[in-house]
Amino acid sequence: MIDVNRVTALGELLIDFTPSGYSEKGHVLFETNPGGAPANVLVALSKFNVQTSFIGKVGKDQFGHLLKSGLEQYKIDTTNLLVSDHVNTTLAFVHLDPTGDRSFHFYREPGADIMLTEEDINEELIQYSQIFHFGSLSLTHEPAATATFKALEYAKKHHVMISYDPNLRIPLWDSLDRAKEMILKGLKYADIVKLSEEELVFLTGYEELEKGTEMIQTQYGCSVVFVTLGSEGCFYRSKTHSGKTSGFHVEVVDTTGAGDAFVGGALSKILELNKHVNVLNQTELIEISTFANAVGALATTEKGGIPSMPSKEQVEKMLLTKC
Repeated sequence: MIDVNRVTALGELLIDFTPSGYSEKGHVLFETNPGGAPANVLVALSKFNVQTSFIGKVGKDQFGHLLKSGLEQYKIDTTNLLVSDHVNTTLAFVHLDPTGDRSFHFYREPGADIMLTEEDINEELIQYSQIFHFGSLSLTHEPAATATFKALEYAKKHHVMISYDPNLRIPLWDSLDRAKEMILKGLKYADIVKLSEEELVFLTGYEELEKGTEMIQTQYGCSVVFVTLGSEGCFYRSKTHSGKTSGFHVEVVDTTGAGDAFVGGALSKILELNKHVNVLNQTELIEISTFANAVGALATTEKGGIPSMPSKEQVEKMLLTKC
């Protein structure tokens, strides 16, 4: 029997090549940073002393070894991080605009992360978790899509709370119709959902936060929906409450991983409250979203996904500025 792992995440683990200045000839230099949204979430949680496990696949190459040792450095359990002999580790090149906002170009045809199979999934890891987290990048291709839904079935079977960040990356999908179909299919399993404003519009057609989140909750039964609003904070909706919490203004360097940091912050607070998300009151929802806003804001003040995840001390210091 496995020791209880409080949060298990499944999905992509990759190398983010992040802009890091210029060479003497004026060419852009890239720094190799470990990344991948589900892994970023686990690192954020691990920095808050939450036990975590990762399910995924990397290549048997220099990058794969770097990623595995990187997760272990943060005390993340990697017993279900598999290594492929045949496919290389997925790579993502991050491009930053003058405001620090980013776009991505992926080398993933295929990448090891999408070669995860349903037979690769360790059911016990999910069974002994309090929360199972996933995103939509593992739904873009087979066999990873089938593996993801198998893991979700295990989570449902064992009454594990399910957290979902659709994390839309349009270049990775064959078509927008396919993206919408698969992302909505993932919503059917989710208790906790984190969306950006753009993702809310994409999935619901509504720009109004109230209407869009109400549609998601009504059609898919999600217990809590968070919509991140950048420096403006976030909107939250449960089955009985909704509202908006203000953000924290910081000097933005790189927004890579900010949404994942928000998720990690929210999940850590939910675990701390030690109750199912479908019974959270308004005070608790405000506490969760305010803490998550602080974690997300701090993650934008450094480059990279995993390297930018803040410590609990940093977050608590920032929260004092709200008092």
